[in-house]
Order: sequence, then structure tokens, then C-alpha cells
Amino acid sequence: MTKKSTEAGRLLETINSPEDLRRLQEDDLPGLAREIREFLIDTISRTGGHLAAGLGTVELTIAMHYVFNTPEDRLVWDVGHQTYPHKILTGRRERMRTLRQAGGISGFPRREESEYDTFGVGHSSTSISAALGMAVAAARTGSERQVVAVIGDGALSGGQAFEALNNAGNMDANLLVILNDNDMSISPNVGAMSSYLTRILSGKVYTSMREGSKTVLSTIPPMWELAKRVEEHMKGMVMPSTLFEEMGFNYFGPVDGHNLHALIRTLNNLRHLKGPRFLHVVTRKGKGYEPAEGDPCVYHGVTPFDPATGKMEKKPSGKTYTQVFGEWLCDMAARDVRLIGITPAMREGSGLVAFSERFPNRYFDVGIAEQHALTFAAGLACDGMKPVVAIYSTFLQRGYDQLIHDICLQNLPVLFAIDRAGLVGADGPTHAGSFDFSYLRCLPNMTVMAPADENECHQMLATGFLLDSPAAVRYPRGTGPGIAVDPAMPTLPIGKAEVRREGKRIALLAFGSMVSPALEAGAAFQTTVVNMRFVKPLDQELVLKLARTHDLLITIEENAIAGGAGSAVNECLAAAGLATRVINLGLPDRFLEHGNHQEQLSQCGLDAAGIRRTILRYAPTGLPVKLESV
Repeated sequence: MTKKSTEAGRLLETINSPEDLRRLQEDDLPGLAREIREFLIDTISRTGGHLAAGLGTVELTIAMHYVFNTPEDRLVWDVGHQTYPHKILTGRRERMRTLRQAGGISGFPRREESEYDTFGVGHSSTSISAALGMAVAAARTGSERQVVAVIGDGALSGGQAFEALNNAGNMDANLLVILNDNDMSISPNVGAMSSYLTRILSGKVYTSMREGSKTVLSTIPPMWELAKRVEEHMKGMVMPSTLFEEMGFNYFGPVDGHNLHALIRTLNNLRHLKGPRFLHVVTRKGKGYEPAEGDPCVYHGVTPFDPATGKMEKKPSGKTYTQVFGEWLCDMAARDVRLIGITPAMREGSGLVAFSERFPNRYFDVGIAEQHALTFAAGLACDGMKPVVAIYSTFLQRGYDQLIHDICLQNLPVLFAIDRAGLVGADGPTHAGSFDFSYLRCLPNMTVMAPADENECHQMLATGFLLDSPAAVRYPRGTGPGIAVDPAMPTLPIGKAEVRREGKRIALLAFGSMVSPALEAGAAFQTTVVNMRFVKPLDQELVLKLARTHDLLITIEENAIAGGAGSAVNECLAAAGLATRVINLGLPDRFLEHGNHQEQLSQCGLDAAGIRRTILRYAPTGLPVKLESV
């Protein structure tokens, strides 16, 4: 830390748990908030991570732990991007320097990490459901503990949040829901709910009028009764209480989320109330750090940066798969007016910024609503459009029923551009795309492709778009091997693999991101190396030929072994009655912890060295080996 922040950090250094926090005088808390922000900026500038969201929740986090008896009282966070101040105050301050690194603490709440992390998260819109379950459990056991769910206005656009609100209000559960309204998720918020919440910021004026009226009119009972009746009509016009109170919640707010004294007074009052309560808190994402306040989108997730300037470290050179997709989308949209681009709140992460600017009338950000995104795409496809859904592998899991029932069952031409497939490094298991081969290839009518390089990704997107049936192109996070893209956009023959190297006795059947390490590993043993390209339909003709001419097949994929691409090869050989030995390499049957992506691949034996070790272990006798290459 800098000299300034070291001197300022003396108060923070005395806080090792919320119990220490609750011993402080309330007047000390604004100073503590400043120290936490300085500590956050300094720490995240070294490790990278989610910055802007946590800067916006410093005062709210302090107030909740100050008022509620955590961990006995339950705090349930949504998504978890905003929980770094929570981690700092709950005994993990010193471990923040290990954030998102192998063996270090997670960037999200995890039950295994701390008793203060009451529910593991990473995906959005789950907090109210989980908190409601805890509130019901408390009632069943006779506990007086408080349960608080903290949800952002972006996450509130998810349908599960409203399912939970509807259920909680109907049950009269003893639950407090805090809406952290910062008018920002990752991409700019969209939808009627976001617009509604934005409009109600004018409610601050209403709140001031209301408090002043209480003071002035309370001494004149008839006037105060009249004012209260007028207030009820006014509330319905300018406050969101109408919506939430109709759902069974007692609404309070909006409250300034950076005014500690107001937050503490409000939370203390609400702590003694029963039933479903809804507190609307207004905060600013990136609060206290000018670069993050100015561009909370860019500073949502950061690489290491210079805290004095906000300038981030340069990313690796080369075009990312996300960029390849974004350029392809614009090019194809220019050729085909039927193309519609859809994203569930991931415009920047999925590479749709340029498309949204060039084709605004054909771009739809549906908010954090993956189920809706897929059925919306299905409806478009029914009436002649060609929808392209840009979505992370981990988020596509959230719309699986719609994928099966609304798209595949009806055999509708929807193209899925699946980003962040495979392991994702520091974001860890909640964001890893570990299962899409497995859950896609079992679906009738679905074509599943995995590119080995940037040009092949471009070709596969064009191939999938032109099909008259569902198709998916899944590609990893980051850059590829650096192959230039052919702007002519040629397509690929469906279900045909490509032999990259002819060899003997052993054949490496590599899928997508595993082609490059397979080529590197196979060079030492003069093995055949195949770029399989298609998970479904599998190139069965080539697989059977290789099985008849080689002693050993090794399938390699950055996906769970269970039910994955290697399983498709096994099924093909079993159906043909061939007994050729097959070894399946892929992700093991466990969730892999966060860390460096290359370290994760090495841990799974999916880097070139790991593949070589597998070859040596299972190689048939007499296999020619270039020892200098091993």
C-alpha cells in the first residue's frame, strides 16, 4: 500500500470480524468506509477482479454488519461481484491479496470459505429465493434470526427474483429484501423495471417533502390526517411501493446508500419489524474512485492496473474469439437482413458493442433473463428471422428447458454463439463452461461445433447460421493460435473432421481448444492428430477408420469427460462392435477451483505436457519416440 493508505488504514487493521466493527462508535464508520475503499483499490490494482460494484456497496456492507448480528443473522448476496467489502470485514482482509488466485480466496461468496458466506453465488437473481428458504427454516426451528437478501437492480430483471418475491409476499415470510439500485449491472440495464426504478429517483424529492410534512403538520391533527390521505395517492404515482406492496411487501425508501447514518437508522428500524420488507437503497457503482465512477462498465472487472491513473495492464496481443464473433456478426448482418442479435445482459462480454451500434434495430439485450432470451429467439425463428444468441456457456445452462422444449423440439433455426467454453481461470467454477458438450450433444436436431482457431470459428458461425435447424458454436475465453480470418466466409461440410497430421499406432482426436496442445504433444510420438470440429454429428466414418488402423485412440476435450465428446466416440465404436482401446481426456468429475487458466489445464492433464504423459503411460510397445521432444 502507499504511505497515505497505510496511515489511513489503522482503523481498518483493528477489524477482524463484524464483532470488532460493532464495537466502533457510529461516528467512526465514515472514516472506516474511506479506508476500505483505499484498501480495495490498492488490492484489486494488484490482483485484478471486480472493482466498481464493491466500491458502490462499502457503506451498505458496513451498515448491515453493524446493525445485524452476523453470522447468526443471515446476509445473502446476489451474484457476488459486490462482496469484496464483505470479505474484508469478515476476517479475510489479509487474504485479499490472494483473490482469485490458485489456493486463494474466491471472487464470489462461498460457503466453504467463511461462515459469513451463507450462500454460494456467481449467477444472478438467486438471493431472494435462497433467503426465503432460510427464513422459512428459521421459522420452522423457532429461531429469531434475521434474514436479509441484497439484490442489484440488474439482477432484479431476472425472472427468478420475481418468482421469489411473489412467493415470499404470499407466505408472509420474515424477510428483508434490500434493492441496491445503482442503475447498472455489467452492461447498461434495460427493460421496463430498470426504467421504472430510474424514474423513481425523483422519489428523493417526495421523501424530503414527506419528512418535512410530518414535522410541520403533526401539531395540527386534522391537517396531518388529510396529508396522510394525500400521501397514499402520491405514493402510488411516484413511488415503487405500489408494485412491491401489491406483492405483499412493506416498501421503504429510497434511501441514500452512501449515507451511513441514514442507513443505520433505517436498518435498525426495519430489524424490529416482521414480515416481508423491501428497502430501496440508491448507490453509485465505482463510488470514491474517479475512473470507476466515470466508466463503471470498464471497471466492473479489471486486470491489474495503476491505482493513480486507472490504466490497466495490456491484455495479450492477438484477436480474441469474442472479437472474431463480433466481427462475423456485423459482416453477416450486412449480408442478411433476417439476422437478429440477442444477448442476456452481456453486450460487452459477448462482443456485441459494434453490432448494437451499427444495427440498433436488430439488437436486443433482454436483461438478465436467459430463459426469455431463448424463447424470444424461438418466436423470432418461427416467423422467418434468423436469431443469433450470444451467451456464455455457464449462462446457457439457465435456459436449458427452453433450449430443449422451445427450440430443439420445434427444430427452429437458432444459432448459439457460446463464449467462455471450458475453464475460465480466475472466475472459477461458477463461470466455467464445463458441461456444454455434454448437455448439447444429447439434444435431437442440434449441431454442435468447436473451432480449433479463429478462422475456423468464423467458418463455423457461417455454417451454423445457414442451417435450417438449431446450431451451436462453442469457443473459449481469450485468444486463439493466431490464424487469420478469411473474409469470404466459406462454410464447412457438416460432420466432417480434419486430419492435421498423419501418424501411426496412436491417434489423438482433439476437439476445439485442445487441437493446439494435441499437435504439440503428438509431434514427439509421430501420432495421428485429428481436428474433430464437430461434436454432433460426429465424423463416424473417420473415427471407425482410425479405430481399424490404430492401436490406441485418445480423445481430448475441454469439457467434462462424463457425457462429453469422448463419450460420443466411445458410443460410435461400441455400436460398430470395435474393441479398439480408447482413453478419454477431459475435465474430471469435480468442480475445479479458480486460478490461472494454464495451471487449471495442467492440473487436468490437458496441456501438451499432460497429453504427452498420457501417451507415454498408455503407448503400445514399440512406439517410435523422438526423445528430444519429450
